Amino acid sequence: MSAAMSMTTPTPELLFDEPMSLHTSWRVGGPADQFFRPTSVGALSGYLRELPADMALHWVGLGSNLLVRDGGIRGAVICTLKLPAATERLDDTRIVVGAGVPCTVFARQCVRWQLGPAAFFAGIPGTIGGALAMNAGAFGGETWQSVATVETIDRRGERHTRSPDEYEIGYRSVVGPAQEWFLGATFAFANDPDADIADVRKMLKKRGHTQPIGKLSCGSVFRNPPGQFAAQLIEAAGLKGAGRGDAVVSAKHANFILNQGAATAADIESLIEEVRGRVAEHSGIELQLEVRIIGDNPGRSGE
Repeated sequence: MSAAMSMTTPTPELLFDEPMSLHTSWRVGGPADQFFRPTSVGALSGYLRELPADMALHWVGLGSNLLVRDGGIRGAVICTLKLPAATERLDDTRIVVGAGVPCTVFARQCVRWQLGPAAFFAGIPGTIGGALAMNAGAFGGETWQSVATVETIDRRGERHTRSPDEYEIGYRSVVGPAQEWFLGATFAFANDPDADIADVRKMLKKRGHTQPIGKLSCGSVFRNPPGQFAAQLIEAAGLKGAGRGDAVVSAKHANFILNQGAATAADIESLIEEVRGRVAEHSGIELQLEVRIIGDNPGRSGE
């Protein structure tokens, strides 16, 4: 069984000086030197083989959990969203899924097949590739808790199948073989006859009640410190509603920073540093970033 797929393969896209503001959930970010949107793993392999060895390389899915600076990205960006997005059931409990599949889509399919725990993926605002790269989690679940194997591709365009014991997995942290990126994964779940699509709807409803869904944000900006919640620490420091330019700390969930429409990446990064500093002054806790910050400031040639 597999999710419906198009019978035709669209043409890969290679764009130059592509504004990253079009590809990030904050809608900010300067241009990438190259922006490649492959439509097959073969096209991706060919592009990687031709890429100069000294060219910096970044990967993006839905562009959540990512802040690209206003000076843009010197190097190449690969977007996974047009890679084959199959979710296939291998047997009673195992599912293989592509890196470009949105986590919410994956959650719904797993629940339809009454497999779990998987409903929590509905709370992750990104793709499976991004979730694998950072061990994303929501509602008490984490991505790697059910991973059986992953498929990766390296800088030479060669594919590998790897097991979880080849990675160091932590809270919002994954360290594995260098210069490899996720193409997909096989998950081993348990049969869950009580799983119901209503579970996903409940999680999405809860997310809508507690988070500023529909606003321009990256999701959670900071990791939760051990035994505490970043949002509570930020709120306790009096930072709800604090702003820089058109960037503002959400009044609904203090671990979200919103672009109210005209914010720059510099506004957002400046507000991030202000929040870190004031929380440290108030509580003595140094918040660690969950969002990735990449690219150049205007007028600079490096990150």
